[in-house]
Amino acid sequence: MKSAYELAMSRLEKTIPSLELTTDQKRMLAEIDSEYEARIAEQRIFINGEIAKAFADEARVSELRKQFASEIASLEENRERKKGRIRNG
Repeated sequence: MKSAYELAMSRLEKTIPSLELTTDQKRMLAEIDSEYEARIAEQRIFINGEIAKAFADEARVSELRKQFASEIASLEENRERKKGRIRNG
């Protein structure tokens, strides 16, 4: 007897078939992840350095944190867009 989860997954598979990725696509997706993780780490290091310099100025620290969040969101969006192009061919 199938569990509710297994039944739901069976129905989902019928309506939205899963994509089978080629080895090359998987490699390209991994490269994109690696590239963007490096960019995020670079931004984190830069912003943390700027925050350390501005530790006494609470407004500047807040501004830097907002800037970092915005840049990370932009990088994540770009990463997902690139990965989507690869997945969709």
